[in-house]
Amino acid sequence: MAAPKNAQNNRLQAPAAMKKRDVTAERLLCTRATFCQSLMVSVGVSKLGCTHLIFVDPGEKINGCYYREVLLSQQLLHAMRQVSGDFFVLQQDSAPAHRARETIKLLQRETPAFISPHLWPPNSPDLNPVDYKIWGVMQNRVYQKKVKDVNELRTGPDCNRT
Repeated sequence: MAAPKNAQNNRLQAPAAMKKRDVTAERLLCTRATFCQSLMVSVGVSKLGCTHLIFVDPGEKINGCYYREVLLSQQLLHAMRQVSGDFFVLQQDSAPAHRARETIKLLQRETPAFISPHLWPPNSPDLNPVDYKIWGVMQNRVYQKKVKDVNELRTGPDCNRT
């Protein structure tokens, strides 16, 4: 038996004054009740743009070692330099892997202007652009058409091009 459909749950990306009934069906993001797979994505965001989406391998546990050796050292820091050049300010949230002593030492060494954890605000939605930009990109990829697998998500457009 198919899950019930409720068009009121459809999401809309349009100017605030626009009504849902005035938008073509292709612009609606139809949500799904359940997902068969979870996915973890990382990205660097700055006023100059954002990096490509960095997908964490399914089933991978994000601990301090994986975060430093794979996400930061092999991918994110390089991608940030491509977007911002040699100077950028790096600030993270308070995830345990981000606060690990070894991670802090790596970032103090490898980034020109690292904001240390004791200066991080406890909770600031203004400093979390991922929630506002990247999830919109991912929702477009997932809800516009059925996605076969994670590899198909990886080949979608970057956040700078959507």
